[in-house]
Amino acid sequence: MLRVGLTGGIASGKSTVAALLRDYEYPVLDADTLARELLEAGQDAYNEVVSEFGDAILGRGGAVDRPKLGAIVFSDAAKRARLNQILHPRIQEVVAKWFAALDRPGGPDIAFEDAALILEAGAKKNLDRVVVCWCTPEQQLERLQQRGLSAADAKLRIAAQMPIDEKRRLADDVIDCSRSIEETQRQVKLVLERLKQLAASRRNIS
Repeated sequence: MLRVGLTGGIASGKSTVAALLRDYEYPVLDADTLARELLEAGQDAYNEVVSEFGDAILGRGGAVDRPKLGAIVFSDAAKRARLNQILHPRIQEVVAKWFAALDRPGGPDIAFEDAALILEAGAKKNLDRVVVCWCTPEQQLERLQQRGLSAADAKLRIAAQMPIDEKRRLADDVIDCSRSIEETQRQVKLVLERLKQLAASRRNIS
């Protein structure tokens, strides 16, 4: 089975591509959902994050208030790195188990991990291919502001990630999400064709 990472800059169209892949009935694991689950009360990561960042990040009922936590880590690189140190190893452990469970006779030929920080976290080594979704920085800024972020906060979040040109350089495949949804869908189909050919060639070798 081909293990593929789906990544890209924030507000780059990655979620749209992930939805298209699910429409084509490919398994896609959302690392952001995993992070949310790890930050639920009772989880080891929750206890470690609260110990590290204090009760100020908690909302009503003791749940982690993600906007409060985000405001802290996106304005401080050291604190962001500390949060990633807590979460990323746990996320990768779950991802590895998920891939292993799918990799069986009769299972899918291709499965995707949908995660924003695959390249930043050094997780590329755990994958067979990495697909990078991208759009222009101006579009990222506009999309984030449409989600309710201020221009300043949006710029902080964009700056917190690896520059998109660097992500594209490290990618095995890229999908340009700067144009119409139809164009994005066309590119997704092309990438899937390449991945299916690679998966088939590996299957024949084995």
